[in-house]
Amino acid sequence: MGRKWNNIKDKKASKDANTSRIYAKFGREIYVAARQGEPDPESNRALKVVLERAKTYSVPKAIIDRAIEKAKGNSEESYDELRYEGFGPNGSMVIVDALTNNVNRTAAEVRSAFNKNGGNMGVSGSVAYMFTETAVIGLEGKTADEALEILMEADVEVRDIIEEDEAVIVYAEPDQFHAVQEAFINAGIAEFTVAELTMLAQSDVTLSGDAQAQFEKMIDALEDLEDVQQVYHNVDSGE
Repeated sequence: MGRKWNNIKDKKASKDANTSRIYAKFGREIYVAARQGEPDPESNRALKVVLERAKTYSVPKAIIDRAIEKAKGNSEESYDELRYEGFGPNGSMVIVDALTNNVNRTAAEVRSAFNKNGGNMGVSGSVAYMFTETAVIGLEGKTADEALEILMEADVEVRDIIEEDEAVIVYAEPDQFHAVQEAFINAGIAEFTVAELTMLAQSDVTLSGDAQAQFEKMIDALEDLEDVQQVYHNVDSGE
């Protein structure tokens, strides 16, 4: 599963380079999660997941607090959660998750980003079956064996554990996201390099030359859209 982590790492590095954009996206996601239940992460699983992700992107506390306070208030602002699926060059597959207050606008913008960059938008279900929702937790300062021992002592089952780039990456079922984190926190680990609920491709494709450049341009166009929160794909970063 090592290559899977490369895709997440590349996406994170790209977003780290566009802090204002990622902060705005997190503000919207936190607001929506807080509105779906109690605005308290201890009783709202969706909110807790978003806040854990926000930590790994160093989202300022002021932005987090502002979004939660807005959710507590009388704001009538509402968003629809949408998922689009599509194809890029040479068998590449893409999933786009969005939060929008204008479904028609977002659908048109996503379709345009695909079409103008050598891709095309598919119907619901045309791509998602090739991906698996997965919890991914990354940490430093431990070996894979040490991490596995911590998880076994906490009676937490995971799919896989790898060592890569001086980090340990744990892949687990989505419903084990908090259990994995809590096991490590109880073992004295205070920070995580990644904490994501993501969609991992069951198999990867490798692009090169013009196809790779075109694909990257398409992904950039999708991620630049204001309503788009997450973009997942099956293209191996090649690292």
